[in-house]
Amino acid sequence: MENKPLSLLELNSLVRRSITSCLPDEYWVQAELSDVRVNYSGHCYLEFVQKDATGNALLAKARGIIWANVFTRLRSYFERETGQAFVSGLKVLVKVTVDFHELYGYSLTVVNIDPTYTLGDMVRRRKEILRQLDEEGILTLNKELKLPVLTQRIAVISSATAAGYGDFCNQLLHNSFGFVFYPRLFQAIMQGEQVEQSIIQALDRINATRDNWDVVVIIRGGGATSDLSGFDTYDLAANCAQFPLPIITGIGHERDDTVLDMISHTRVKTPTAVAEFLINHVRQTAQELETYEEVIYQEVPRLLQQEKQRLDSFITRIPGQVQMRLQRENFRQEKFQNRMKTAWQSRLLQENYRLQLMPRLLSALQNRVQRETYRLELLAQRVDSASPEKLLKKGYSLTLLDGKVVTDASQLKPGDEVETRLAKGKFRSKVINK
Repeated sequence: MENKPLSLLELNSLVRRSITSCLPDEYWVQAELSDVRVNYSGHCYLEFVQKDATGNALLAKARGIIWANVFTRLRSYFERETGQAFVSGLKVLVKVTVDFHELYGYSLTVVNIDPTYTLGDMVRRRKEILRQLDEEGILTLNKELKLPVLTQRIAVISSATAAGYGDFCNQLLHNSFGFVFYPRLFQAIMQGEQVEQSIIQALDRINATRDNWDVVVIIRGGGATSDLSGFDTYDLAANCAQFPLPIITGIGHERDDTVLDMISHTRVKTPTAVAEFLINHVRQTAQELETYEEVIYQEVPRLLQQEKQRLDSFITRIPGQVQMRLQRENFRQEKFQNRMKTAWQSRLLQENYRLQLMPRLLSALQNRVQRETYRLELLAQRVDSASPEKLLKKGYSLTLLDGKVVTDASQLKPGDEVETRLAKGKFRSKVINK
């Protein structure tokens, strides 16, 4: 070798000086947090990645660090502005310096962060979830449910130790109107990574006894605003949107709406606001009942008086109506009797006429019988005189050939045997000549 070999430390020192010389400034970098770890000293160690937009493959990766004094300030600022914990999976816009350490290698030191970039990404993700719910036709299903007239049986999803749950129950119990409510806690984890799964499990338990409840209330209170990411998931939104009971949310985040707020039946800001909403709803129902009661007290006497007047009017009209009806019925009966009398008279005349015709009919029948009898006698005489036996007795004879009467000599030929019948007896003969 012509040049003297470098030690690894010398080479790394050369790299460090080169990077410091070439990249001396601070740079804004867009990246995704794939790992976020805070050690005992308060320093935050990160891993930045960039993924392919289509295949999700890694295109670039770099280590990062936020020193404890900077991290305390940046995390508080970021979580206050975004309502989102500073955790892995977020897309961030950070200002970094490029560093290289002889022992630890290449890294990015974060000196500032722009929460608005992450907010934009969160808004985009929320819009994607809402668009998917809308395409599936379930986005407004829970909003379309009708809130029961009385919302006293309340299934509450919250943490038993949450200050907001205690405030909610206390508000209901000590309402100034004396209304009675029946809240029951279905305990769930309301912050951290298990929010989604825990609330869905609570909804399943409520659904198993849904006939026992009027509404479902999801509340949290006393937690950090950075723990709201669990309320911005598709699975939780889809379960709530399709739930058969109205869902009221009060998760204590006044600055922005989560996806859960957007698909729920009613969204209010805090647990105590949820309690106030329920109390006011029952109060409205009570006011309506009071209005109905007042109307009844005012209208019933008036209606009774009105009906009494109508009844008195009917009573005074009854005699006249009865008299008119009797007259109509009498006229109808007289008309019917006259028609019956006329009909019977007509029928009697017809029957008398028929009776007068009977002797004439009998005489005509007798004459007809006599004529027919005489006619039959003449026919019988004619038939008798035309009888073959009578003719034979007068000296006539019948000649038969093969059992058939011969009426023409041309029917015979020499040699034919014929039978001749007389009045008394018969004989056979043979034709010799004709």
